[in-house]
Amino acid sequence: MDFSFVTNLNALAASYYLNQTNSAIQQSLLRLSSGLRINSPADDPSGFLIATNLQTQVNGMNQALSNIQNDVNEVKTASGAVQQIVTLVQNIQASALDAQSNPSNAAADQQAIQSAIAAINNIANNTTFNGIGLLNGTAGTSASVTNSNLIASASFGGTFANGVTQSGNVTITVTQAATMATITGTVNYASANATIANSGTVTINGQSITVSSGETVQSLIDSINQISSQTGVSAGFSGGKIVLTQTNYGGNYSISESDSAGAIIAAGNATTAVGQNALATVTAMTQINGSTVAQTVNFTGGVNPTDSGLLLSDSSGNKILLTASGNSTSTSNVAVANISSNPAQFQIGANVGQTVSFAFQNMQASQLGTTAIPGQSLQSINVTTPTGAANAVQIANAALSQVTTYAAELGNFQKNTLQATQNYLSNAVTNLSASVSNIMDVNVAQESVNLANLQLLQQSGINALYTANNLGALYLKLLP
Repeated sequence: MDFSFVTNLNALAASYYLNQTNSAIQQSLLRLSSGLRINSPADDPSGFLIATNLQTQVNGMNQALSNIQNDVNEVKTASGAVQQIVTLVQNIQASALDAQSNPSNAAADQQAIQSAIAAINNIANNTTFNGIGLLNGTAGTSASVTNSNLIASASFGGTFANGVTQSGNVTITVTQAATMATITGTVNYASANATIANSGTVTINGQSITVSSGETVQSLIDSINQISSQTGVSAGFSGGKIVLTQTNYGGNYSISESDSAGAIIAAGNATTAVGQNALATVTAMTQINGSTVAQTVNFTGGVNPTDSGLLLSDSSGNKILLTASGNSTSTSNVAVANISSNPAQFQIGANVGQTVSFAFQNMQASQLGTTAIPGQSLQSINVTTPTGAANAVQIANAALSQVTTYAAELGNFQKNTLQATQNYLSNAVTNLSASVSNIMDVNVAQESVNLANLQLLQQSGINALYTANNLGALYLKLLP
């Protein structure tokens, strides 16, 4: 190397590397004091960009988690109220059964029922969350009959065809008509005034009637019809034979008949008959994967043990009650009802469009049990007459099925939609936060070792610079 008094290259080099070391020490101290590996975009441009995008996603998910917790609380509010309504409907059911079994208690039972109905309406009208009614139809689904000749009532909840029920017409096609169980006797008579030859007992659905020799056929028919409310079976005369007919449609209602007198069938024989349930396809509007489309679903009559074969239900608990006129395969692709739906919207994701809809049902007494008896509901039941008490039992059964199905629907939405999403987002936030930390946060142990090395290098650089600056004095000794 050439020697020069003008330019001290060694000092310049030592100064350059010492400055680099000092800068590195400053950055290391900043990292250790801030806890971050990346304190500005200049530290790692690509890492800063990736971490910022991930953190934005984390922030959105944390807000979504907060939203979902509010949603869970809203659904819990509705669920708690519905559970109280279930208890009240059970009380009404018990009072109706008591009035049917003990007519002397009917007045007291009716008073208890009216009290329970008032409580149901109070709960339905006053259950709110953030100022929004949850059980009064404000944020729910309701159905109105548009063809009363074919159907007596329609009840639709928030779910149809595994989607969210939407507003629109409901059309129906009956693929199988319901029938009543019927037994036609095997004993021939000239007329209803003919006499019965033998004495004995006719038993119909567990109720026995004593038959006397010489009694007229019409007398036996009248005796059967007198206990029709207990057996569910009426009798008539047609084609020279006694004909027994169930008063209800469907497979849940049968006739069991035995006859020791040989008045209806051959003596000593017994026979049974079972009705047939109606089957239909129903088309309505529903929202699936964000799109509103028409979907067709199979409806089956007599799903529950006490349901009429005319009462059609699907797997979501939606119901349609056919009339006698509508109970025909000629009922094909006919609009019979209209749905009005105003479902609540829940934001369950970090991005626009990540929402889910849920329709809260109207739990007012006038909207419960409407599919049991045409034109009646829980609000209108009156157990002070035998017929009213019998109808009240059916209405209460239908109302109980309706509210318990809705309670299960609320629980399903809370568990399988809201809480499942909550669990997924919590896991995603944990993993994404770990990725942000891996990019942004400093490795303290590694950085501490790096700082120690830099400090040693700094001391070495200072010594080198000191030596380089003193080389000039040594060069002077070379002069003569």
